[in-house]
Amino acid sequence: MTDHYEKQHRAEHADSALDVMAGVSNQPVTNPYFVRKRRPTLSTDQYVDGILGGDVTVLSQAITLVESNNPAHYAQAQEIIERCLPYAGKSIRIGITGVPGAGKSTFIEAVGGMVVDKGHKLAVLAIDPSSERSKGSILGDKTRMVSLSANSKVFIRPSPSAGSLGGVARKSRETMILCEAAGFDVIFIETVGVGQSETAVHSMVDIFMLLQIAGAGDELQGIKRGIMEMADLMVITKAEGENLHRAELARRQFANALMLFPLSESEWRPQVFCCSSVQKTGLEEVWTGVEEFIMYVKRNGFFHRNRHNQNRYWMRETINETLRNSFFQDPEIEREMAECEQLVKEDKMSSFVAAKRLLDIYFAKK
Repeated sequence: MTDHYEKQHRAEHADSALDVMAGVSNQPVTNPYFVRKRRPTLSTDQYVDGILGGDVTVLSQAITLVESNNPAHYAQAQEIIERCLPYAGKSIRIGITGVPGAGKSTFIEAVGGMVVDKGHKLAVLAIDPSSERSKGSILGDKTRMVSLSANSKVFIRPSPSAGSLGGVARKSRETMILCEAAGFDVIFIETVGVGQSETAVHSMVDIFMLLQIAGAGDELQGIKRGIMEMADLMVITKAEGENLHRAELARRQFANALMLFPLSESEWRPQVFCCSSVQKTGLEEVWTGVEEFIMYVKRNGFFHRNRHNQNRYWMRETINETLRNSFFQDPEIEREMAECEQLVKEDKMSSFVAAKRLLDIYFAKK
């Protein structure tokens, strides 16, 4: 019946501008001729050869293995890292953090361009915060660092924090080793922001740089003893235009405050600089400060002593992480966990008793 009315309608409006051609029914939702091409799986030898040859595509794929939660990927990643380890360790590792709005990405792009012009190869490991709700990350540092992204001597790898301590964890350190084996002799690690993450990033870099801004209130409120004690260099950013005077005043205030702190184990007195990432002023002085620090700690032996201590620290952190994963992935623990959590929610069991019960079950099997 419907076909009869359609034919009658087309006959009546055959010469009308309202005439509509009959469409094709039952079109497929997807292109039936589309064939998804799977990325060829590389062997461990191919990964290692590609990394040592400076192939950034292979390097990116290897880092994806490092970040993967797949046990098979993890095992291959560890073998790749082990074989690349003799070729790593020849870079300057710089941790960069700062208050929100300090312009970390803009600063990294400005300093990074200058570092590359000096003949270095630069790797930027930018940690993006993951959403506590969706667990997703924007991973937008490549879009913020436009000129650096286009430079063949620069490798930028944004990674999600995935809920780890401030976004800096063992996988970031392993990524850094692969970048060094690929020939990058300057490594920037950009942290999420001021917080507990600084403890983690401080344990994997040679020099720790803190970015501050002036004119956002009482500058001395930005002086928190923990973060200030870790800083080897402090940089007051956005020192341009009308803010130049405030930046210089902040520099003197921070410098005076740092003089009151006892010297760290490196015996280095932290320096404070002003710069403008937009106008490209003060950047040479900042990089000179980095070079002076590296020369100083190499002369007094702290550079290598610090790296040895960091290796020991990350060995223990890896043990802690492995034990934690083993505990929570145990099938019996998973079954008991739900019951214990319910008892804790209903105040029928304390959280400490519940934890001890689960641990006793776990260790009784070992």
